[in-house]
Order: sequence, then structure tokens, then C-alpha cells
Amino acid sequence: MFKFERQYTVSVTDPRWLDTTEMAAWRAFLFTSHLLERRIEEQLKAVAGLTHPQYEILVVLSEAPGQQMRMTELARDVVVSKSGLTYQVNRLEKAGLVERATCPSDERGVLAVLTERGRRCLERVAPGHVEVVRAYLIDRLSRDELHAMTSAMRKTEEGLRSSV
Repeated sequence: MFKFERQYTVSVTDPRWLDTTEMAAWRAFLFTSHLLERRIEEQLKAVAGLTHPQYEILVVLSEAPGQQMRMTELARDVVVSKSGLTYQVNRLEKAGLVERATCPSDERGVLAVLTERGRRCLERVAPGHVEVVRAYLIDRLSRDELHAMTSAMRKTEEGLRSSV
């Protein structure tokens, strides 16, 4: 038996192997997500020296009320650990794209705040980012395929989030 993080226990004597269809789906997802992530990283690095997680932090902050968010909520929304978020926000802060502020309703809380420079950076980088997403994913799928993908990924996300 192997023990994984959380409540996962896998029996080595009785694995439920993937059949041909399941393996094809898994590998297609895996290879595609890795290749797409690489293309996105290349574009963001070339245009702004950003990583994909840093870009996502800027996007989430730009959409938040007052373009600010508690660090704990931000970590949840960009799906990264608190320490991982702290590391990325430190780098964004050094670049002048984000700043931290004390939460007015809770002195222990820390807000990440998108700066004007961060907003301008996002406006400059977003068009190229969406071009990559369109060219390598969105424009290659029909509307029905996009709906099916959205439904499947939401089911998977729901299962993953409920097990946390």
C-alpha cells in the first residue's frame, strides 16, 4: 500500500488500471496541458518577464473589488499554497506590480493590491496571452466541444476542491 497526502490510500495488489479510452483521455489532457502551459510561459516571459502564476495573480486582482484581495483568498482563487503565493507576490512587489496593505477590518489580515503599474502591465500583456490561448486551444474547438470541456473540467474541479 502507498499512502499519499490527505486521505488517499492505493492498494498495489488491486489497481484499477485505465482502459484504452481512459488512457487516451488522460494522456491527451496531460500532454496538452503541459504544451499549452509551456507556450503561455514563453509568451509571458518574452513580453513581461512574468510567470503564468504571476500573470494569474494580476488577473484575479484586476477583477477584484478595489483591485485588492486578502492574501488567503487570493491563494485559494489562483490555486497555490500560501507560501507559494507569498513568494510570487514578493516578486511582483519588487517589480512594482503589486503592493501589500493591512486589511482595514482585520489588522492581522494582509491585502495584495494591484498597482497602477501592474494594471498597465496587464493591459500590455493580456492581448498576447489571449492570442496564445485562442491559437492553441479555443479556436481549435467547436462550441459543442468547448461546452463539453467546460462541463468535464468543472466536474473535475468540483471533486478536487471538495476533497481539500
